[in-house]
Amino acid sequence: MVVGALVDTMDTSFGSDRNGLVWGYVLRPGRAASPVDAEAAANLLAAPSVDETWFLWLHFSLSNTATERWLRQHAGLPESFLAGLRDSGVSTRLEQEEESLVAVIHDVLLDFGFDAADVATAFLCVRPRMLVSARPRPLRSLDRLRAAVKAGQAFDSPVHLLAHLLQEQANVLVEIVRKSTGRVDAIEDALLANRISFTRGELSALRRMLVRLQRLLAPEPAALFRLLARPPAWVAEPEVEDLRQSAEEFSAVVADSAALVERIRLVQEELAAQISEQSNRILFMLTLVTVLAVPFNLIGGMFGMNVGGIPLREHPQGFAIIVAVVALCTAAAAWLTLRRPWRW
Repeated sequence: MVVGALVDTMDTSFGSDRNGLVWGYVLRPGRAASPVDAEAAANLLAAPSVDETWFLWLHFSLSNTATERWLRQHAGLPESFLAGLRDSGVSTRLEQEEESLVAVIHDVLLDFGFDAADVATAFLCVRPRMLVSARPRPLRSLDRLRAAVKAGQAFDSPVHLLAHLLQEQANVLVEIVRKSTGRVDAIEDALLANRISFTRGELSALRRMLVRLQRLLAPEPAALFRLLARPPAWVAEPEVEDLRQSAEEFSAVVADSAALVERIRLVQEELAAQISEQSNRILFMLTLVTVLAVPFNLIGGMFGMNVGGIPLREHPQGFAIIVAVVALCTAAAAWLTLRRPWRW
């Protein structure tokens, strides 16, 4: 078998070569992977080989315009997959096209920061001897799968590689849900202790991020279950079981995400109720102060007029009488204001 020049593209950069290849590997059951460049991969795909156990994983960058040209010339992939590479708004799908499995999945970016916009699309095409993946920007699940391959983990087939990728994708979502749950727990504790040290915008951002992830990722388990109902003939039964297990794990994580979204909604409602209650308390205190100040203003205004006939003007105890009248009026106003039960 002619392998050609091998290059280690597993570096810290995520750029691609002149053919759009970010990294490529030749894998065999029970053995560690060997890195391969685009030219060597093209030779493997073009020339017949006595060794029928190997398969390729080729990962491309869609930011490189040479990617589609190389795939059309050397990979022999379905036209539906190649046409979908130019569509940035595709929905999640996993279906059989001729002898290939074509998948469109969504994943978080490598530098995901709990922002709803940090989600991108990955395109996958699985054939009996090859798995091709392509993405516009670095994605976390694909990078974790690459790390597992680089660490020497053995994979038996492209479908086994796909199942591991779906598991990594579920693990990434589990981490996001776990971190989000921790933040929601802290917010709930602060809310119960009447220590509102956070903003409603923080809860809204968490909920918006989880809702978008749920909307993008929820169709994936359903599509996988539909495929497993009638799997391709070249997919072995153990591989079907691996895919089914990945789908079940992913479905459970999506359900946990939906439950967390509902929990955040309830916390938002409780927070809104507390803020409304605090606003009512402030308005009540302002109203009380205003009512208590009415007698002072009224009587002070009346006796402050520079006109004749002001009562008690010549009386030696006039000031004390006026103070007593103001105090009685203030007490009466306070009693009228406070006699009804106020709910705090």
